[in-house]
Amino acid sequence: MDAGQNKNDLVPKRNSTSVVWEYFGFRREDVSQSKVICKTCEMIIPTKRSNTTNLFQHLKQRHKKLHDQCMSTKSIETNKCTHQSQPEQTEQVSIVQAFASAVPYEKGSKRHKEITDAITYHICKDMMPTHIVSKDGFRRLIQTLDKRYQLPSRTHFTRFAIPEMYEKCKAGVEHELKQVKYFATTTDMWSSRTMEPYMSLTVHYVNDNFEMKSRCLQTAFFPEDHTGENISEGLKEALASWGLCEEQQVSITTDNGTNIVKAVTLNNWTRLQCFGHRLHLAIANGLCKKLVGHFSHSWKKKKMLAEAQEELQLPQHALITSCPTRWGSMQQMIERVLEQQRALSQVLSADRKTRHLVPQWQDTDVLESVSKALRPLQEFTDALSSENYISVSYVKPVLHLLNTKILAVEDEDTDLTKTIKSKILNYINKHYEDETTQELLDTATFLDSKPATLMRINFQTLRPG
Repeated sequence: MDAGQNKNDLVPKRNSTSVVWEYFGFRREDVSQSKVICKTCEMIIPTKRSNTTNLFQHLKQRHKKLHDQCMSTKSIETNKCTHQSQPEQTEQVSIVQAFASAVPYEKGSKRHKEITDAITYHICKDMMPTHIVSKDGFRRLIQTLDKRYQLPSRTHFTRFAIPEMYEKCKAGVEHELKQVKYFATTTDMWSSRTMEPYMSLTVHYVNDNFEMKSRCLQTAFFPEDHTGENISEGLKEALASWGLCEEQQVSITTDNGTNIVKAVTLNNWTRLQCFGHRLHLAIANGLCKKLVGHFSHSWKKKKMLAEAQEELQLPQHALITSCPTRWGSMQQMIERVLEQQRALSQVLSADRKTRHLVPQWQDTDVLESVSKALRPLQEFTDALSSENYISVSYVKPVLHLLNTKILAVEDEDTDLTKTIKSKILNYINKHYEDETTQELLDTATFLDSKPATLMRINFQTLRPG
């Protein structure tokens, strides 16, 4: 500030509405009011137009008393505006309504328990954090739905309601399992986002009404080293804790991890490899991501792509990013790139920094070859990963179709397509050569009459003519 310029000579901000501007101003010669100056310490505060965040921060850090005074004034004005905006109460509440809203339900009453159970079910079923019951928005929702219901504390749900619902659910599953004569299981080792290790176990069985049932028995914390011996003991303990007999277990389905394979071998259990997992690994084994990542991290490029799609009259579809845990995402990503090839080329070629990403004819040939080889596998991957019906009996017919029809080399196939097909087949066939696995697949296919018919229908759909 110029020498001799008094801080009180600062000009206030034009059309200002925030109380914080009482503590800041501008030089008289600053007609555009571009440099904000603190009236107390005469410091220039960087701020954009009408943004007041930096002004509040300056007061808070440099002038604490003034900040408290400013916030107090702001609070009073806010309350005054809120009070003025509230409409007057013109409708008188009836005596019955007033009584109903004033007398809360007794905690042991049927209605209070129904609502509490419903909230507990919501927390468990939708995997919501228990502190949701402490949130103002949730409490207001419950109060609006039923004014007589008083929401219990978070402690009540964590210590009583949720454990009680768990024990009730567990008792129901245990009762079901007592009626089961034979069952199969699936298991997996995985880590949470915070890298805590867990072991999951799911049981599958057919009840007396010949309905397929699946029950996730546990996702248990597993801090021990993930050796074959420890996993072996963990699986045995899991079955025993649910009263399941090892002799009644027909098979256990796992991935191909060395430690889990060893654990099943140590327990002398019949192991079945997850076909959907195998097929997914076979597909991903020979491919790499291309092109899509550039558009995933630039909103500007996404906007330009949408404009190019409209100009070229292409479907307004977003690009799909391949993800290792999303089966079939590689095929979907490639098909979307081929669909949007012209729009992608137009956007990328307009920028000198991205011209090298424009797909050339060689790249297009590669993607088309990959797409042709993978397209028929998408439906099989999804179908053989379902828990709604018995899928093990489908494995043998699918393997036969893949080897003789779907992935059979054709004369018009490019060399790359032939290589991809051969690589996928070799990977899958190699892991189903085991004699015990073959016997299990033969038995399951023989006892189930549906797979052959359904596979024939699927094949005709995938390969018309």
